[in-house]
Amino acid sequence: MPMTPESAVAGPYDALLLYSFGGPNAPEDVVPFLRNVTAGKGIPDARLEEVGEHYYGFGGKSPINEQNLALKAALEAEIAKRGLDLPVVWGNRNWAPYTTDAIDELERLGARRAVALVTSAYSSYSGCRQYREDLALTLDERGQLGPDGSTGVQFDKVRSYFNHPGFVQANVEAVLEAFEELERQGGNPAVAKLVFVTHSIPDTMEAASGVGHATYSDQHMDVATLVADAVAEARGHAVTWELAYCSRSGPPSQPWLEPDVNDLLTERAGQGLTDVVLSPIGFVSDHMEVVYDLDTEALATAAELGMTAVRAATVGTRPAFVSGLVDLILERAALARGEQVTEAVVGTLPAFPSVTPPDCCLRRDGEPSGIPALCSKDMHR
Repeated sequence: MPMTPESAVAGPYDALLLYSFGGPNAPEDVVPFLRNVTAGKGIPDARLEEVGEHYYGFGGKSPINEQNLALKAALEAEIAKRGLDLPVVWGNRNWAPYTTDAIDELERLGARRAVALVTSAYSSYSGCRQYREDLALTLDERGQLGPDGSTGVQFDKVRSYFNHPGFVQANVEAVLEAFEELERQGGNPAVAKLVFVTHSIPDTMEAASGVGHATYSDQHMDVATLVADAVAEARGHAVTWELAYCSRSGPPSQPWLEPDVNDLLTERAGQGLTDVVLSPIGFVSDHMEVVYDLDTEALATAAELGMTAVRAATVGTRPAFVSGLVDLILERAALARGEQVTEAVVGTLPAFPSVTPPDCCLRRDGEPSGIPALCSKDMHR
């Protein structure tokens, strides 16, 4: 890896499933979408309307769907550049096109075995297992789930890719551009703190994410170290950094990963911090958690504190990221063919498994969900 067009082979895969979270496209979609996201939690519509204010402030439309279409187009272009015949189908867990819609499309294409690429770089219940559970549940509802895997379209999954060189390089590029923008805005890059931000998760989910490998927060710390070191080298001066979280939900009594980015900015302003670059390394694209929690709330907090603050871009469709994703697809294909593969990683952590342990990434530590999950050793397809 990377592979040349002459050596690139996507077999045994007939198609790629670009698999994402989904989001509303119009105001009338917001509450039904949030019902899907919170299914089984008994949250009344009145509360969902309150939560939906984040979406209503942007016309009731999440940016995630257009960004997934842009990523789909970028992947198709890179796949064609490599000389591959691998159609890309897009599906979501929580909004159209739903998982079952994507499977319908795969069947129309005649696909018998597909590789799934989840738009989450890190390993946790929300970023990995929940997608694999949704695939299994959808196939089961369609009568296409056998005891050892799918009897319809069979699925493998690209490994968690937070420590793949392409993802890390794209984040380095984005942060370097943000430091340049900070300077254009009159800030002082030499004293600026780099604050990496990701989606918070409950402490119980954090503990469960670390079965057999580094936890969700450890994964982020490894990437943050790589990015900060590369930025410091490129700029020629030391870069201080911290990891913060956003988008927590749930009852106040339930512990979630901290500090919240707004709390961190407030505390550091009291200690004299004047300049900050926010880097959303936990996110692949500028969806609602980025445009609201960071661009709206966190930047407003920084302004109130008198800070010069800039938000770095997400990896989006940067060439390094997209090329790296296709490398990962080809890597997974080679593994599926039984070939020996050197999995490309950077940092201190190993490549995470493509076929995961049965108890990997549970919702809560020590509490199996009872829901089957594809692409694991107990259900390997």
